[in-house]
Amino acid sequence: MFRLDTVVGAIFASVSLASADVSHLFDATTTTTTQGPPNPYSFQYVAGRLPGHIDRVHAESGDGTGRVQGSYSFVDPKSIVRTVEYTVDENGYHPTLTGYDDILRQPQDSEAVRREKERHALLFQKIATRNSQGIPANLPRDTKSVANAKVRHADLYQRIAAEHAAIAAQREAQRLAYEATSVPNEVREYDFNYN
Repeated sequence: MFRLDTVVGAIFASVSLASADVSHLFDATTTTTTQGPPNPYSFQYVAGRLPGHIDRVHAESGDGTGRVQGSYSFVDPKSIVRTVEYTVDENGYHPTLTGYDDILRQPQDSEAVRREKERHALLFQKIATRNSQGIPANLPRDTKSVANAKVRHADLYQRIAAEHAAIAAQREAQRLAYEATSVPNEVREYDFNYN
């Protein structure tokens, strides 16, 4: 049967050994590594999602000093081959795209869009000419029902504002009456001396 104090002492001893400094057990000599000459590299691979069907290729070579040349191609979901040829140098990454014409060109307007652009341009020119001559704009006039609604709204607004002013005056009167009849509490420093 184990004694609990013996087991606890063994655990503390092993923990303190594990956290102890053991650097004196190893040779502390420092080694320095020197960088050798540039290590050029190159690689190339082809791959496909189906056996015997290549849909990706990548090739790259570097001179070991940071200059890299490479290219990669893939078949996109539209079955178009997209290719990127690139170089990397001290000024950054420089890609050249091939097969991206459909993505990079601006879309052509349809006939309906072209007509609406012309109509918009004529309307814009008409408004700009009118505004440059100081002719007042034709503002819409209120219908009878809109005019009546505006009058009702203004009347309701005035009644609500008057009610709020009356409530505020009543509360101010209550506050002044309370202050006139209240005795302020005086707290003296010696009231809190408990010694």
